[in-house]
Amino acid sequence: MTKRERVRAALAGRPVDRVPISFWRHFPDLDLNPAALAEALLAFHRRYDLDFMKVMPNGVYCVEDWGCETAYQGGSNGARTCVRHAVQRMEDWSRLRPLDPSAKALARELSCLRAICARREDDAPVLQTIFSPFTVARKVAGPALVQETMARDPARLHAALDAIGATVEAYVRACIEAGADGIFFATQAATPEVLSPEEHRTFVEPPDLRVLQATTSSETIVLLHLHGDLPYLTDLAATYPAQALNWHDRRTRPSLAEAIGQVSQALVGGLDERGSMITASPEAVRDQVRDAVAQCGGRRLLVGPGCVVDLRVPEANLAAARAAVEDLPRP
Repeated sequence: MTKRERVRAALAGRPVDRVPISFWRHFPDLDLNPAALAEALLAFHRRYDLDFMKVMPNGVYCVEDWGCETAYQGGSNGARTCVRHAVQRMEDWSRLRPLDPSAKALARELSCLRAICARREDDAPVLQTIFSPFTVARKVAGPALVQETMARDPARLHAALDAIGATVEAYVRACIEAGADGIFFATQAATPEVLSPEEHRTFVEPPDLRVLQATTSSETIVLLHLHGDLPYLTDLAATYPAQALNWHDRRTRPSLAEAIGQVSQALVGGLDERGSMITASPEAVRDQVRDAVAQCGGRRLLVGPGCVVDLRVPEANLAAARAAVEDLPRP
């Protein structure tokens, strides 16, 4: 099988010649330079011969053009953060207007994406990282102000989410036009740490579903990432048009074994990106891959991390994870 054939077969629950695998990390010293970032991502992809590529813009590219000041402050996940939010008071939400996806920071990431799609040497699907509108709101204003606005002036927050949603929807379309095979759609709100189920249905799902309507082509891959403890996995699996689900399966529930019987989508997981991937031996990492495949019976699984790979993960452990899928018995 080619990489594209293998990934699409796994997503559809069809037999594969081996279980697909991918993992991804930030490059904080390069993530404001689209040409350099594209080269680093392509080199990482070639180094480990991965089955699909998740493009890795900095974690706050989506709010730079609204005026957030960002910086990399040394976190081991490699992500930039907002050091000064563009929305600092509830009144500031009204200043948000839909952004032009072909300008400024958004254009920078489109340039990186185009370079990757033009220069990749295999047919591995390329997925652009897209943050859900509510997640973008939390980045542009900070979680506390979002919660305050939600409680005191929900209409103002809904209006802001409309502007953010229009921007994200337009950007998804631009990414697909630029050559992306799909999106890695990341939400940081589908967890009781952030919102109740009712709050999620009210504030998160409408703009999310609007964005995902931009991916209605049967050829477009949607990999849904649910960040946080005890994610609303089965609820979103039933309502969101995604072919695959990714969450911190090694650090919270459900496990892969539990989820495979609860949802119809393919699962992406099995690697503990902030735990044993850092501290364990290469052989223990191989065991983790074998265990993930066993949990799913070798079906509907793409081996991957629960979130971005920590910068402290040794190269030997990444290589061990990649080698492990080759060592498994063929179906």
